[in-house]
Amino acid sequence: MSEVTDARLPSALPIIQAPMAGGPSTPALTGAVSAAGGYGFLAAGYLSSEGLHEAIAITRTMTDAPFGVNLFVPSAPGNPNEVAAYASVLQPESERLGVALGEGRWEDDEFSAKLDVVATSHVHLASFTFGCPASETVDRLHRADVLVAVTVTSGVESQIAVDAGTDLLIVQGTEAGGHQGTFTDLAPNHTPLLSLVAEISEMAPVPVIGSGGVMTGRDAAAVLGVGAIAVQLGTVFLCSPEAGTSDPYRRALLDALYPDTTLTRAFTGRFARGLANRFALEHDGQAPRAYPEVHHITRPLRAAATRVGDTSVPNFWAGTGWRRLTTEPAGTIVRRIAADARRVEP
Repeated sequence: MSEVTDARLPSALPIIQAPMAGGPSTPALTGAVSAAGGYGFLAAGYLSSEGLHEAIAITRTMTDAPFGVNLFVPSAPGNPNEVAAYASVLQPESERLGVALGEGRWEDDEFSAKLDVVATSHVHLASFTFGCPASETVDRLHRADVLVAVTVTSGVESQIAVDAGTDLLIVQGTEAGGHQGTFTDLAPNHTPLLSLVAEISEMAPVPVIGSGGVMTGRDAAAVLGVGAIAVQLGTVFLCSPEAGTSDPYRRALLDALYPDTTLTRAFTGRFARGLANRFALEHDGQAPRAYPEVHHITRPLRAAATRVGDTSVPNFWAGTGWRRLTTEPAGTIVRRIAADARRVEP
């Protein structure tokens, strides 16, 4: 695996640590990946703007390498009647766990305030998922010397991002764990990563990063071989000591408590890939397209179940290659994948 040659990604190795909101992403993980020669990301999702500012400051005490911040582009509000109907479906879960359901409210995750933090903190790269920022937003970040990347799942989305002025495209295949970044068609994305990277890298005038199911050096070499300048990995880091992954989450993965992953809206109202536990299977197809309303409704259930070690309820986001994850330190993972990729490169 050769060094990155594009100045827009200033890391020794073409390995990017995916932003994993909700706990797994930590300044320690970002710092460890950077120290090993990769490129680290902080996840701004679910943090307050003040919390993001603090996370950036802490990360800068752990590494002097450039790193990125990922933001959620606000989604359109869902149908209130459908949200209320889903809350009624979940009432037995609420009673069983002894906690009230959350309020099914819409909010924008402090998008404007977090943009201010990113711009004034002069981080190297801002990536966006769930949508494409307006060209005015991209221009503002560029004026602050912040580069921009947009997560895309189709050629149509990549063209929208290019037209908005993005510097990089993060191409997400169906294999990816966590939320899908789809924004033009909110149906599940079933396109495999290799074919999607090959298609978009051929048409796009900006560099492409491949994301989804990459767990080994062979996986990474394959994605680089079809046109990506780097690969983005998330699931592979979930059980590293630097990750903020909860104990029940780690146990569900390492003990293979559930046989497969599934794409579901049951937890948040947006399609996301995670382990197919009871909640995911029982409520698949019942949740409306309503993010973040559904996220807020189910959050107390997931938190309560995590506290008592009940793995049947929380979301355990994971890509399709999750069975290959290890408990190695993040730096060891980065160096191993890079070394293995070199051995299979032509």
